[in-house]
Amino acid sequence: MRPLLLASSSPYRRELLQRLGLPFEHRSPAIDESPHANEPPEALAKRLASEKARALAKQYADHLIIGSDQVAVLDTVILGKPHNFERAKAQLMEASGKRVDFLTALALLNASTGRLQVDCIKYSVHFRTLDEATITRYLQAEQPYDCAGSFKAERLGISLFRRMEGDDPTSLIGLPLIRLVDMLHAEGLTLP
Repeated sequence: MRPLLLASSSPYRRELLQRLGLPFEHRSPAIDESPHANEPPEALAKRLASEKARALAKQYADHLIIGSDQVAVLDTVILGKPHNFERAKAQLMEASGKRVDFLTALALLNASTGRLQVDCIKYSVHFRTLDEATITRYLQAEQPYDCAGSFKAERLGISLFRRMEGDDPTSLIGLPLIRLVDMLHAEGLTLP
């Protein structure tokens, strides 16, 4: 089996990848994650996932390298990571009663052959109508300031949703495992 490398510093992605029971390494790729002018959200996510995988290809020339990036979109506006309470509160107030689409791009690069598989998985969250007190309690409890959309679906953030829709719930957390298994199969790796 070719060694696996997760091109990410995200603890959430590492936790997800551990579910597959495969040994892997992880390294943070140094790339500029700024969007290009007029770049559509899906194109941005795919480009960043691909760049993350490619950034480590020379250093890990015999690996299968996994890159992933997620873009949250509300009414055509990209929601970044809030980084603090005030921005997180503003994001959740804006999302109240609305749908937020999470576009999670996945890239698998076979560094030895140069073969790159890329896909983008959409997962939508429909928020309950949230009042300021609910949002404040949630943010104080979980402090999801490093998460696009200002919540952690795998924890208390689930209480903010009216419903969710999509084919792969792991894509919401940041690494679409169902699609990743397909990509790994295409590289000759059999799971389970």
